[in-house]
Amino acid sequence: MSGDAPLDGPGEPSGLSGLSGLDDRRRTWVTEAWGHVTDERLRELIVGLVGIASPTGDERPLAEHIAGTLASVGLRATCQPLDARQANAWARLEGDGTGPDLMLYAPIDTLTVGDESEDVPWIGPKLREDMRPEATVYDDLVTGLGASNPKGHAACVMMAAEAIALAGVPLTGDLVAAFGAGGMPTNARPGSDRLNTGQGAGCSFLLEQGVHTDFAVIAKPGWTVSWDEVGLVWFEVTVHGTHTYVGSRHRLPYDNAISRAGDVVRYLEEWFAEYAKRHTGGTVAPQGIVSSVRGGWPRMAAVTPAACTLRVDLRIAPGTTPIRAKREFTSAISELKRSMPGLDATVEMILAVPGTTTSRESWIFRSAVAGWEALEGRPHEAASGNSGATDANILRGRGIPTVRVGMPKVAEAPFDIDFARGMNTVSVREMQKLTRHLIRTAVDTVTRSHAECVSATGSGPVVEPEGATA
Repeated sequence: MSGDAPLDGPGEPSGLSGLSGLDDRRRTWVTEAWGHVTDERLRELIVGLVGIASPTGDERPLAEHIAGTLASVGLRATCQPLDARQANAWARLEGDGTGPDLMLYAPIDTLTVGDESEDVPWIGPKLREDMRPEATVYDDLVTGLGASNPKGHAACVMMAAEAIALAGVPLTGDLVAAFGAGGMPTNARPGSDRLNTGQGAGCSFLLEQGVHTDFAVIAKPGWTVSWDEVGLVWFEVTVHGTHTYVGSRHRLPYDNAISRAGDVVRYLEEWFAEYAKRHTGGTVAPQGIVSSVRGGWPRMAAVTPAACTLRVDLRIAPGTTPIRAKREFTSAISELKRSMPGLDATVEMILAVPGTTTSRESWIFRSAVAGWEALEGRPHEAASGNSGATDANILRGRGIPTVRVGMPKVAEAPFDIDFARGMNTVSVREMQKLTRHLIRTAVDTVTRSHAECVSATGSGPVVEPEGATA
């Protein structure tokens, strides 16, 4: 198998086989599935995904490609349109009905578009090669728009489902590989016929249309098993002022809403830091930013606007409801108004996605952790300080216990790794590891009975995978 560690004992590669804790039958099934995972196939999959543009709202061509690819290896696959431009893809490998169903999930839309007309100048003065939907291979690395997040992770889900199908593993429950449109934290781009194209729109539609499972694993960045994550609320802060003319500034009442908005931004930048300290706990450290400013007529620099609007993204811990966050944020703006006589600012909450958590007594957490520990040969390490939100919130919010597992950001490359490069560069070696983890967790779950996978919070027994550490 490509990428295997050298064997140092009967079936045990240097203590890092990734098989410890499994019984003999499941060791055999996992090993057979791993045998279909090659660097060449992973590279082929990711190059194919990167080469098809899929900005939020326009994922349908990529969804059709994914469905066709999975159907070609024998899975029952379909493209699921939300409208003419946006679609999910999903495939099912059916079990005999006696065990739990598991969803391996990844979003497929990119945060930016890959077109100068929409991305420049906000992404930078020009588009680099990694910011375009074109794959470039640098030995182990592949770059291109979304090569790591989300497409590298989607390729790993595809590879895992394909390998299990080709290995002919006898399943008790169904294995569903799902690929959601609209997974990025964005509203609709210009020209869209629908306003709700992001924020988990595809994942929500997938579940509403009956693609539902007992457990889920979402593949998103971070080589750890995460059981909780932040939600998010968006606010618009409208700062009011006086519409007037530059030539009369010295003669008429002057209250520049843009200048006032600057005061609000400076205040919020300090407030966000204190907010994060107050709400940090568990694995999360919710952050906030002012993301955009809207005010005035660019064509008419001679006048001030009567209003300037700031947009704010405030992340919230799983225990914080959106309405509680609204009251806390509104209170902060009220405090600023008291300290700055004459400031007139109003707040409106315009989006809310609650944070969620999955019990660490859940089967899926225990199985995923056991797999992580087997692959690493050490106790599981939970990452802390997280402030990223994913479609895991949609899955958990609909009652599906979900964990998040992914790849680490590429650290060594023949170019500097900034935020965009981190999103747009993937290591095939790391894809191997994540795919193996997904395969092991899937086989460990959809070859068991329902009773074996009931959570301690339910009515049945718990079977804890050997080696799992909470």
